[in-house]
Amino acid sequence: MIDWILAERIAGFVAGTGDARLPSVDLGPLAVESEARVTAYTGLRPARPLPDPEGISRREWISSNVSSMRALLDPVLSSAGKSLGPMRPPIEMGMSLVLSTEVGVVLGYLGQRVLGQYELVLLDEAIEDRPPRLLFVLPNLGQAVENFGAEEREFMTWVALHEVTHAVQFAGVPWLHGHMAGLIRELLRSAELRIEAPRKLRLPTGEEIRRIVTGLRNGDLISIVTSHAERRTLDRVQATMAVIEGHAEHVMDAVAPDLLPSLPKLRAAIDRRRRSQTGLSRLMARLLGLDMKLRQYEQGKYFCDSVVRERGVAALHHVFSGPEALPTLEELATPREWLARTMPRAGVEQGRRSSA
Repeated sequence: MIDWILAERIAGFVAGTGDARLPSVDLGPLAVESEARVTAYTGLRPARPLPDPEGISRREWISSNVSSMRALLDPVLSSAGKSLGPMRPPIEMGMSLVLSTEVGVVLGYLGQRVLGQYELVLLDEAIEDRPPRLLFVLPNLGQAVENFGAEEREFMTWVALHEVTHAVQFAGVPWLHGHMAGLIRELLRSAELRIEAPRKLRLPTGEEIRRIVTGLRNGDLISIVTSHAERRTLDRVQATMAVIEGHAEHVMDAVAPDLLPSLPKLRAAIDRRRRSQTGLSRLMARLLGLDMKLRQYEQGKYFCDSVVRERGVAALHHVFSGPEALPTLEELATPREWLARTMPRAGVEQGRRSSA
């Protein structure tokens, strides 16, 4: 149902090519230094070599993500289409144009902004079938360096630390890939069933109307188009992604001070960039759920920073001990409740009282 060639062309048109000077820093040494610092701090040891860093264009980023999205979505859309019966050809033709345009616009918009990406296709296939990639979008990095007035090597190092942390997370935590893939499969199965279900002409219930109004008021399109069950799964995805993103944010700040004299300036600049959208860009970001991405950075970093302040770096390592150790959305805002659930220290406190 998605014409991926059309979607990619639309995305390329929307994204443009960027006109900033491309960074000249060699990404290879930055990635090697980043891996050494990240593994030393986190205690995570990659079970396989990390992918080599690749400096790419916006269109190359779009092409790579089209390939990933196609691998995820085509099986679902193909299966759903089988239930359309004799009306399948005309319905698919109409849906194809709409879906292809939507996917193209979304990818094009993102292609203008993304700085780097650890690309890992969340499928059941063995990692060797679709190896992960460590991508850096050079036009966007060059534009960010100009906009921030940053020193190029410092900024590139900072971004490299973030993306390499993601690579270390997935290569060093054996269960993380499978856990995320399972959640994505659950969402896709639910979406497939919803697409296949016969649609009856009926008035929406009062609860459905309230949910739609609330979603539109908050700019949250996702809450409108997902069921309650899907929303629960999405909450688990969001909580997991918040930990992954927040952990990377925490690590990049923790290991960078001696490398980056301008760290406070960089942190302030990147935070401003994430909030700088205005007008149509802000509306689009909210409707696409990109505000959720911003909340993931903020919630996750708050959680990780708080855990380290409360119990030290070793306590933060515990978050990757198993899926059951991941915080819920509620626990992201209350790290002490997560600590009490996953790392109770009643015995420690009792020992202290006894010795006193």
